[in-house]
Amino acid sequence: MKLRLISIVVAGLLAGCASMEPSGLSAIANLQSTKANTASGAVTFTQVGDKVRVEANLTGLKPNAEHGFHIHEKGDCSSGDGMSTGGHFNPLGKPHGMHDGMERHAGDLPALKADAAGNARLTAMMDVITVSAGATSVVGRGMIVHRDPDDYKAQPTGNAGPRNACAVIAAR
Repeated sequence: MKLRLISIVVAGLLAGCASMEPSGLSAIANLQSTKANTASGAVTFTQVGDKVRVEANLTGLKPNAEHGFHIHEKGDCSSGDGMSTGGHFNPLGKPHGMHDGMERHAGDLPALKADAAGNARLTAMMDVITVSAGATSVVGRGMIVHRDPDDYKAQPTGNAGPRNACAVIAAR
């Protein structure tokens, strides 16, 4: 009986670990600076169980500054200023908020914090988006880096200012 219980527990733990493995589904956003800006870099999205690992590596940001970082509803950077991406990605109809709060847009990501050289790296696990097909999929959406920090209060955008870099999120 003890051996059977141990076997069940081990099987459960292994199943739990398997759900934390990347599923093979991933997407990338190759950010290009908008008019009169210098920010650029890449953001990858990897499906890991029921969450998505977001990894960003950017350069050309305002040094020692915080920048709003959001997924936007439209995968369209044709305007040159990033405005063609529309508003924040919000398929669940939530208010704008902190990336780890209960009430937030699916597009609300943690802020980017640039170092003294204007570089920023970020790794975060997000639970409201997916790489797989469906209403919360990021594939085909816009990725925006803003000039200013997000205040996490102003609706519906967080008052993060102009859009310094833009990309379309594409499946890999």
